[in-house]
Amino acid sequence: MAKIMIVDDAAFMRTLLKNILFPKGYEIAGEAENGAVAVDKYKELKPDLVTMDIVMPNVNGIEALKQIREFDPNAKVIMCTAVGQENMVRAAIMSGAKGYIVKPFQAPKVLEEVQKVLGS
Repeated sequence: MAKIMIVDDAAFMRTLLKNILFPKGYEIAGEAENGAVAVDKYKELKPDLVTMDIVMPNVNGIEALKQIREFDPNAKVIMCTAVGQENMVRAAIMSGAKGYIVKPFQAPKVLEEVQKVLGS
């Protein structure tokens, strides 16, 4: 099954995503609490998919997305966004994000987006 790396500065958000993805057979390759850690871990773990929070301290999700795509132009990254961050979502899509999910997470939507992006 696909290996997924979860990036969010909030531990409970990472746990929520793990609890949605793991029971469906996805392997959680790793976690990162900010964009800088995410880039390093991506290079090390080479996951099939990344869920990336947009707003994080140090290096934000869009900057991390750009760095990951420099390293791997085929990287599949889904951005995680709160309601009202449409401009950031547009910037992320233009920077190469393959999709997005909105917080608070709804399991069916998360799984649908993950399956869509992995299948693309």
